[in-house]
Amino acid sequence: MLKTKVITFLTTGLNYGGAETQLVHLATRLKKRGWDVQVISMIPPVAYVEELKRAGIHVYSLEMRRGVPDPRGLFRLVKILRRERPQILHCHMVHANLLGRISKIFVKTPILICTIHSIIEGGRQREIAYRITDWLCDLTTQVSRAGLERYVQIGAVPRHKVIHIPNGIDTEIFKPDLEARIRLRKELGIEDKFVWLAVGRFEEAKDYPNMLNAFAKVVSKRNDSVLLIAGQGSLMEKAKHLVDDLNIISHVYFLGVRKDIPVLMNAADAYVMSSSWEGMPLVLLEASVVGLPIVATDVGGNGEIVIDGKSGFLVPPKNSEALAQTMLKMMDLDENVRKEMGNYGRRYIKENYDLERVVDQWESLYLELLKSKGLKVGSI
Repeated sequence: MLKTKVITFLTTGLNYGGAETQLVHLATRLKKRGWDVQVISMIPPVAYVEELKRAGIHVYSLEMRRGVPDPRGLFRLVKILRRERPQILHCHMVHANLLGRISKIFVKTPILICTIHSIIEGGRQREIAYRITDWLCDLTTQVSRAGLERYVQIGAVPRHKVIHIPNGIDTEIFKPDLEARIRLRKELGIEDKFVWLAVGRFEEAKDYPNMLNAFAKVVSKRNDSVLLIAGQGSLMEKAKHLVDDLNIISHVYFLGVRKDIPVLMNAADAYVMSSSWEGMPLVLLEASVVGLPIVATDVGGNGEIVIDGKSGFLVPPKNSEALAQTMLKMMDLDENVRKEMGNYGRRYIKENYDLERVVDQWESLYLELLKSKGLKVGSI
């Protein structure tokens, strides 16, 4: 009988993305529940290290470089796993999922779980790699039902070895806050504007050109519109140039990385997402539970969060005209109608995606898998 429940999380990186944020939430809450937890980042972490350390969670780095295969990373991982001897290795995102599977050839970790955070994680080669290495993995999980179905259909994962566990949201941190709304709108000088908000990395998946082209059409009809964008990424400068070309520079605020996302969301009147593909975006859960009505592209798990016509509107991806018209439709609604949309979204998320309930699902799964391997923990 095991006296201590030991779990190690392996992630491609630690940044301010939704997948990494979800991992940190899960790790810190398991620590509070009595688990011994470690986190390993393949590339040097740039976020959450101090937060994890304060929670008593050691953070390792395999010192790999993005886009550069390095077998030394595997050797470092094997060494860490032999030292920590976790009963469960839980991997997040494609590179970590594949590396974790290969590590099992060298270290017989009892349980290996791989979590896929997007409906598309790269080209066909990665999907084939999932299929080839599936035998090394005990279970694959998907954050969205749409993603689960796609990965089964393309043959990357057998249906009997994949389940859906969604992302979760802390409904006590993300909640309506009128005082924060008034303060930040005054600080930014946007008290009398209709404020759209977008939060996310400037990368291909988010399709910011789609959003910015749509927003230019919105501004041509509603000059009182502003768009706040929080995030950074490799395509940020291109986005800034596009804003200049579209002559909407006075309407778009590039805020960079922000640690006050709940405040930003309260300052906004509506949320917009223009992604070409997604998994289950944490940011839509956050926006919904704050009470923002949403306009989002109908990709990945977006439709599992945004209930079309009730908590927001869904539009086709890569269609700036449709996105613009739907944003204008949202703006033309009576304020009370938008508020009820936001209230519906908050109720729906609290009922279905509360973080503690999601952590309960994970913990139950871990204990069930341990039991299936004949490993029982003394505290249960």
